[in-house]
Amino acid sequence: MSGAQALAKNSWVDSRHMGIQGQSWGGIQVAQLVTMTDMFAAAWSGAPVANMTSAYGGIRWQTGLNRQFQYEKTQSRIGATLWEKPELYIENSPLFHLPKVNTPLVIMANDNDGAVPWYQGIELFTGMRRLGKQVWMLNYNGEEHNLIQRKNRKDIQIRNNSF
Repeated sequence: MSGAQALAKNSWVDSRHMGIQGQSWGGIQVAQLVTMTDMFAAAWSGAPVANMTSAYGGIRWQTGLNRQFQYEKTQSRIGATLWEKPELYIENSPLFHLPKVNTPLVIMANDNDGAVPWYQGIELFTGMRRLGKQVWMLNYNGEEHNLIQRKNRKDIQIRNNSF
């Protein structure tokens, strides 16, 4: 937020029309930010974790590693298990704060993502749709966490720029 606020002070920035984009860890940050602020006119969230409680017990499909470590000790740094501090998992999961969202959002969640289960994007999408929010979802069939196929890379750039 501080970076966007600093940028908005420049005369060449239209602060009423700023957008934000993030992929993976940045994707969850964007999804969480739009539940906390209306500063951005549009947002793009790639491969987001929407619900840490449903993702917690899963595995990373590419490696077979249990996902719990990343919520407890690495990226999310919750510092406790889901059973010890469920309120922190809920607080840090955008899904539970969707009624506060006013920012139009695009979600990209690919069905062959080995790092973030694509159903996380589906949970975010269906929750926002249920609440009547402006949301669109992209799924590139067979694609992984980051797009590999050139045609899909071109397509997402066109969609991103258009949005």
